[in-house]
Amino acid sequence: MAHPRLGIVLSTATDAPPRELMAIGKLAEDHGYTAALVNEGRGDALACAEAIALATNTIKVGTNIANIYYRHAFLAAMTAQTIAELSEGRLILGLGMSHRPLLEAMGIEMTSPRQYLGEYTQTVKGILSGEAGSGFFEAKACQYKVPVLLAALTVASAEVAGREADGIMPFLAGRDYLGQLIKATKDAASSVGKGAQSLDCIMSIPTFMSDDNDAALSAARHNLAFFAGLPNYRLQWRRCGFDAEMAAAELAWEGGDRRAAAIAISEQMVEQICIYGAPAQCREQIEAFRQAGAAMPVLAVSPVNERRLGATRKAIELLAP
Repeated sequence: MAHPRLGIVLSTATDAPPRELMAIGKLAEDHGYTAALVNEGRGDALACAEAIALATNTIKVGTNIANIYYRHAFLAAMTAQTIAELSEGRLILGLGMSHRPLLEAMGIEMTSPRQYLGEYTQTVKGILSGEAGSGFFEAKACQYKVPVLLAALTVASAEVAGREADGIMPFLAGRDYLGQLIKATKDAASSVGKGAQSLDCIMSIPTFMSDDNDAALSAARHNLAFFAGLPNYRLQWRRCGFDAEMAAAELAWEGGDRRAAAIAISEQMVEQICIYGAPAQCREQIEAFRQAGAAMPVLAVSPVNERRLGATRKAIELLAP
């Protein structure tokens, strides 16, 4: 009997060198995980996914997500094709448009982001299927199917995914809100004649595993408070019904008070967005996300009073499918 799909996402926003990510990817493979994905923080998510692919044999590899403003669509597609061929078809390509304040800090202009996301996805998929480009840049079809999923904080982004991609990669969505994103994805797919049942939902979930439940809850609150400093996430969480929490967190951040922002995050909000507590409780919460529509939950492990890489290794071992 096949195990339900479960993934792990590793962060380029940490100080972990690529070889450490490769070793953790191999550990996840050895423990039966479906996928080892990489996010794009201070490093190249596609390059790290390739490194993990070269260190493993069966586990899916990929991005969760790669920033569309960092690469031309042609380069993204060519890199994806390289990884797909090196890994013999194990690549999952997650794409997203990041956040305006972060891009502006790098001098990147974010204009019509959802339209750009749709056009970018069309181009990438066209190149991978050999249906784009001309002359010297005429695409050669990738010999492997590369599923392309899009980050979806909002119904509008989910609709883009439904029309143009193979599914969604929500992050920090409340369990009760996830169904709206899935419905929007499927409805949009149906509107353009695509089979909605083939769409995937790979959901990255902040994970705080510890036998000390209070410490795990505190770590989760501080983590969500950090993301509450970004307007897109505040807006998403308001849509999830956490208006009071976001009003208090925004006020706290205006005063530069992260502790107050963490206090503003309610236990109910943590329950909806995170996995936390002892391993048995974490397993129950993983299943709750599956029941809410996450076809493949992906653990985004953060430490609780320990170092991140140690916490990640422990979670891989104790939460293995």
